[in-house]
Amino acid sequence: MANTLTSAGARLWSPARQRSFRLLWAGQSLSLLGDGFSYIAFSWITLSLTGSTLSLGYVLAFQAVPRAVLTLVGGSLSDMWSSRRLMAFSSWARAVLMVTVGILGLAGTLTVWMLCVAAALFGAVDAFFQPARASILPTVVGKEALAPANALLGAGAKVSAVLGPAVGGLVVAVADAPVAFLVDGVCFALCGLCVASIRTLPAAPGGGGPAAGTAAPAVPLAARIREGLRYAWEDPRIRTVLVVDMAVTFCHSGPFTVGFASLAKIDLAGGSTTLGLLNGALAGGAVLGALAGGMVGGRPRVGLLIAALAGWLALGMGLLGTVGNTAAALGTVLMMGFGIGFQGVFGASWIQRNIDGSVLSRVISVDMVLGYAVAPLSLVVCGALARSGTGPMFALAAVVLTVTALGVLTSRTVREMR
Repeated sequence: MANTLTSAGARLWSPARQRSFRLLWAGQSLSLLGDGFSYIAFSWITLSLTGSTLSLGYVLAFQAVPRAVLTLVGGSLSDMWSSRRLMAFSSWARAVLMVTVGILGLAGTLTVWMLCVAAALFGAVDAFFQPARASILPTVVGKEALAPANALLGAGAKVSAVLGPAVGGLVVAVADAPVAFLVDGVCFALCGLCVASIRTLPAAPGGGGPAAGTAAPAVPLAARIREGLRYAWEDPRIRTVLVVDMAVTFCHSGPFTVGFASLAKIDLAGGSTTLGLLNGALAGGAVLGALAGGMVGGRPRVGLLIAALAGWLALGMGLLGTVGNTAAALGTVLMMGFGIGFQGVFGASWIQRNIDGSVLSRVISVDMVLGYAVAPLSLVVCGALARSGTGPMFALAAVVLTVTALGVLTSRTVREMR
C-alpha cells in the first residue's frame, strides 16, 4: 500500500521536475491571480467614482463582450503562431493596461469612459491568452505526463481563482483601488516573463502545429476559424465533449452563483460567511479531485468518466434542493467539486492528446465561446426559478445533467474514448 501511494505521488509531481512546466504553472497562476485582482479593482474603482451599479455593469460588460467575441480569433492566432509568444504578448499588454489605469487613478484623472476603454482592451487581449493557455501544455510535457500536469495546473488555477479576489480586496482595503491596479500589473508582467522563458519540446516527426515548430500556411483568418468549427463538428467525440461542456456550464453558472447565494441566505438562513464557505468547499473539492486524478495511472475511459461526472453532479443538485443544514450542504458541494476536478484532469488530457496540434487552440476556443454563450442564459433562467425557491432550480439542473449522462452512455464511440 505504501509503495502504491509513493508511486502515485511520484507520478503526480513528475511534471514539476521540468523547469518549463514550473514556469508555465507559475505563469498561469499569476495570470489567474491577476484576473481576480482586475475584477475587484475594476468593480471597486467604478463604484468609488460613480456610486452606480449600472455603471459597474457597463464596465464589466465592456470587458466580457470583447473577450467572448475575440476568443475564436485568439484560438486561430494561437494555432497559426506560437502559443508561448501569444501568452507573453497578452500578459505584457495587460500589465501595461493595468499600470496605466493605476497611474491615472492615483493622479485623480480617471473617468468612467476611460475605465470602459481599459476594460474593453483588457477583455480583448485576454481573449488571446485563454486558448493559448489551454493548448500549450502538449508542447511542454510528453503525452504520458499530460494527466498529472493538468492536475497540477488545475489545482493551481483553483487556488489562484480563490486568492485573486481575496487578496485584491485586501489590497483595496489597506491601500486604494489604483494601487490594486499597479499590483495587478506586476502580476501580469511576471506572468509574461515566466511564459517567455518556457522552452517547448522538439517537434515530433509528422507532428502538426506552429507551437511544435512547423510553419503555418497562409490561410485567411476567417477560413481558419471555419476550419476549426468544422473540425470540432465532424468528430462525434469532440462534438459530444462540447455538448456536455455546455450542459455542465449551464448547470454550473446559475446554480453555483444565484443558487449558492439563495441557498446561503434563504434555505440555510446564513449570510455572506455561509456563501463564502460554499464557494470554498467547491474550490477545495476541485483541488482535491484534480490532485487525485493526477495520481491515477493509465488512460481510463474518458467517455464513462464524462457520464459519471454528469450523473454525480445530478445527484448533488438533487441533494442541494432538499438539504436542510449547512454541514450537509458543504459536504455535498465538496463532493461535487471533487468530481469536477477529477474528471477535468482526464477530459483536458484527452483533448490535448487526441486533437491535432495545428487545430487544437481553435477547438478549445470553440468550447470557450459556447461556455460564454451558455453562462448568461443559465444565470437568467436560474434567477427566474430561484424566485420560487432553490428547489425548482436545482431540480432543473439535475434533470439536464441526468439526460446528459444518459445521452453520453448511448454512444459506443464516446463510451470507449480513452
